[in-house]
Amino acid sequence: MAFAIKVGVSDPQATTFAFSAQKTMYGGKHIAEGDTIFVFASENEGGQGLIARGIVTSVEAVARKPGILRQTPRVSLSISCTAFAKRRLGRRELKHLTKWNDGQPGTELNFKFYRQATNKIVDISDEVTAFLDGFF
Repeated sequence: MAFAIKVGVSDPQATTFAFSAQKTMYGGKHIAEGDTIFVFASENEGGQGLIARGIVTSVEAVARKPGILRQTPRVSLSISCTAFAKRRLGRRELKHLTKWNDGQPGTELNFKFYRQATNKIVDISDEVTAFLDGFF
């Protein structure tokens, strides 16, 4: 399976990343060690969008807080980079794709990442995976 994460990234050229207690949405809670993941540096935190592709080297579910009924599942994970993006892909490039049911890979990314400003991990389709592979 393939996933994508939008997150604050302090060093976009790092060869490994570690992120703790990240929200999971749109199937993101199914992420596992060995999965492919695309890393987007959150524009809300000074990033530029797609920066890297990698492999999940570890993942651990974060325990839910007691007494809170509705909680988004969270995971902590480590990623080993396998490639850095050669072309830009971020909010600016995806913003115009708003016909949510048009089947375009860019629209799926816009819907899952930018309809809400929240940083998160999401499951992505095979079409989105092939689309993102074209940026490396």
